[in-house]
Amino acid sequence: MKRVFFLILSAVLCGQLQAAPAARRVPYAGRYSKKSVFIPKYTPKTGEFRGVWVATVENIDFAKCVTSKQFIQAYRQVLFNAKRAGFNAIIFQIRPASDAFYYSKINPWSRNLTGIEGAGIKNFDPLAYMVRATHREGMQFHAWLNPYRVCGNTKMGKMQYISTLNEKNFARRNPGCVLAVPSERKGYNTLLLDPGLPQVRSHILNTVNEIITRYDVDAIHFDDYFYPYGGVGRSDFGTYQRHNPHKLTLDAWRRNNVDLVIKNIRILLDSHRKRTGKKVAFGISPFGIWGNAGHISGGSLTGGKESYFINYADTRKWVKRNWIDYIAPQLYWHFGHDTAAYACLVDWWCSTVRGTNVKLYIGLAPYRLGAPGWSPRELADQLRYNSSRRDVSGNIMFSYSKIFKPSKAARPGVNQALSLWK
Repeated sequence: MKRVFFLILSAVLCGQLQAAPAARRVPYAGRYSKKSVFIPKYTPKTGEFRGVWVATVENIDFAKCVTSKQFIQAYRQVLFNAKRAGFNAIIFQIRPASDAFYYSKINPWSRNLTGIEGAGIKNFDPLAYMVRATHREGMQFHAWLNPYRVCGNTKMGKMQYISTLNEKNFARRNPGCVLAVPSERKGYNTLLLDPGLPQVRSHILNTVNEIITRYDVDAIHFDDYFYPYGGVGRSDFGTYQRHNPHKLTLDAWRRNNVDLVIKNIRILLDSHRKRTGKKVAFGISPFGIWGNAGHISGGSLTGGKESYFINYADTRKWVKRNWIDYIAPQLYWHFGHDTAAYACLVDWWCSTVRGTNVKLYIGLAPYRLGAPGWSPRELADQLRYNSSRRDVSGNIMFSYSKIFKPSKAARPGVNQALSLWK
């Protein structure tokens, strides 16, 4: 009888083992390592941050509105879709290009709001409404600002474009504070506020102060656009010569310019908390590679562009000095990427925040689903991997329209990923 029992038990166990799916291995660091790692089971975390970026520049995720009714209907749909899908935070772009989606004394209404810069919606404050509506749904509202951009791409010359801006625009009032450099898009120019000028840094601080003083936002959020990816050439050399009291090298001076903004926003937010009792978090979503190990000590096992050298953004320093409350590196690569493999970058950022007070949210790219190397299960596997890392406190997805209006090729991958949150 015992023999029969053990034979049955053995058969059951063998059947279970045969039925269990084999764990999938993925490359760890592309060409830089022969190591591979398992994709684990998804394990949700208590208090996990689940954010979605809503981009307004070029109306990527949010259409122009000329009435409060239109805006309210559109934003209610954003909240409904996001909450139903499992998100608990909206990162809404309220300053896409030296402008505002809110009442401001120092910045004009955004042209991405109504279609005309300086023209708002009569008797309606979009930001005040969004903050109230988001909080009513039990979600966080993070105010996303691009600090320097005046125009990402234009065929116009600097003064020609500036003449199209509203008279309230800082760039229109201070054309000498604007740099014009060739865009990465051939035949176009990028216009940005010169990070090396003290009056530019003061304007950014005044902008942040106006927002936190007037609105109950949960966080101030910057993206990855510091110095532009295509470089600035020698367009800021005059500024370098006039505003470099410590005689830094050009690269070190540019990094210091960005450092000053980040550090002073930290001081501003701490002062606001002490004065009002209200904590407003400060988050940065930088390019996903700080530096490559083969190029800079302490870098990651990667070979891509480096924010330390390209954007002059020393994101690792900001974390180590606790100048920010969270960092959300844009890890827009797949596990099998040859020079920027996903797994090794997640682990590098985990080691970077460890021992600090800075939370790590991983920036994910549903918009990449369907591209070469991106299988339908890629995004879901990235969520699974993140869930196994104790230093990862959440995820943010770029962007709203790519999640809720995905391409046919991306839809299966989006659905697989969101199903993990159900």
